[in-house]
Amino acid sequence: MRIIFLLLISVLFTGCAKRGFITGGMKDTLAPVLRLSEPKNFSTNFKGNVIKLQFDEYVKLKDANKQLIISPPMKLQPLITPSVASKEITITIKDTLLENTTYSFNFGNSIQDNNEGNPYQQFKYIFSTGTYIDSLELNGTIKDAFDLKTDNFVSVMLYEKNEKFYDSIIYKEAPRYITNTLDSSKTFKLENLKEGNYLLVAMKDESSNNKYDPKSDKIAFFSETITIPSDFAYELELFKEVLPFKPLKPSQASGNRIIVGHQGKADNLKAELKNGNEVIPTVITPFEGKDSVQIWFKPIKTDSLSLKIIRNDFEKEFNVKMKNQKADTLSIKAKQSGTLHFRDKFTLSSSIPLIKIDDSKIKLINKDSVAIAFTTKYDELKQEVEIDFKREPVEKYSFTLEKGAFTDLLERESDSTGYRVSTRDVADYGNLRLQLEGIKSFPIIVELTDDKGKVLASAYSEGETVLDFNLVQPAMFTVRIIYDENKNKIWDTGNYLEKRQTEEVKYFPTPVEVRANWDVDQTLKFTGG
Repeated sequence: MRIIFLLLISVLFTGCAKRGFITGGMKDTLAPVLRLSEPKNFSTNFKGNVIKLQFDEYVKLKDANKQLIISPPMKLQPLITPSVASKEITITIKDTLLENTTYSFNFGNSIQDNNEGNPYQQFKYIFSTGTYIDSLELNGTIKDAFDLKTDNFVSVMLYEKNEKFYDSIIYKEAPRYITNTLDSSKTFKLENLKEGNYLLVAMKDESSNNKYDPKSDKIAFFSETITIPSDFAYELELFKEVLPFKPLKPSQASGNRIIVGHQGKADNLKAELKNGNEVIPTVITPFEGKDSVQIWFKPIKTDSLSLKIIRNDFEKEFNVKMKNQKADTLSIKAKQSGTLHFRDKFTLSSSIPLIKIDDSKIKLINKDSVAIAFTTKYDELKQEVEIDFKREPVEKYSFTLEKGAFTDLLERESDSTGYRVSTRDVADYGNLRLQLEGIKSFPIIVELTDDKGKVLASAYSEGETVLDFNLVQPAMFTVRIIYDENKNKIWDTGNYLEKRQTEEVKYFPTPVEVRANWDVDQTLKFTGG
């Protein structure tokens, strides 16, 4: 009976016990600690090719291909093992080391403990093949020459200006020293440098080969020779070069259109299209969203056409094989629907270039059926028709396009159609007056952008420092000014070989808010220009 009683008591207490979980204690937040390195860190007269790093716990390498920066760069990347968690990392050097040179292996944040991923931040292993460790430094910052946001993982490089230096060395050879901004900072520090004269360059090195490829890479360079030691903090501005113009092989897109891809700018482009000795009239327009142009012409039955592309002093001739294809269909579309804002003009886009606009076949009335006077303007490059008229608040407008209002390149008339838009109350918009101070030269381009850099409004000033942006949609605006040095009303990028920097761009550091039914008078003081 005693045994049965004890069993019942045991079951009772077991059933009443609360369920629990093992918590595992406090979370590990400590980074790994380097216990031993062979050879020792900061060794001189380095002769071997194997380095061993021993830690106090199991570690793993994360994103070492991005985080690890070796300076000077090696032609043959070292082998780093193992690929699994271990207390020891082995570096096997495959390259021939330079004499009397200080090498730095900056692991960034790639060495982490195996359990919690705590990084050994900015761990560096440094050694010299000579009798001393170079200890000079160079500091600076990276910014984008045009955009407010700057790329991460930007390589910063020094090329030694000695008897072997030449301007195009950045295209062909690795630099003497290199560092990287990685993913956490827009500042850089080049360390363990020796005295000397250098070219300072930064690159968004897309192919990770430590060489400049203008087709894919952004670049920044300091125009003057850098002398080490230097206490100056350098600022480098990244930009994308415009490649020299080069047309690609043309292709037929339809019975009346040829597409020509290209690199570089395609402004001032001319085309000479021939069927044998017969010259065929053409119209050239950009292909929106692509680095291509469209060569428009009237359909012709032939096996091939000769196409000569001409831009400034450049000429190249192509033979374009032609197939029996249908011609493009003419269609007219409105860019605005619903609301027409006061700062916009009602715009119609055409699928094919137009050769005639008949205003007598365009009717515009308000909600009371009263005819409204208007003007039309055709932009051949954009293939757009702007219809401008005086817009009244809280009004509705109806457009009627009769058949034949537009005639396209193929002499086909547009079909009849109609569009409706309405305006809002003036109180739905705000007015912004900018009073600019600290402008160092004119002309300037003043742009209001959103937080992604999209231009919402712009103005061109040849001397005015008070600019009005009336009836703007409520928004938080970023103000950008461009010093238009060559007065072509666009921002111009730089060129490394020409030693030409970009046109200067300045941002006002604080966004400007405009609310509905507000008049904002904002003084902007630009400095550092």
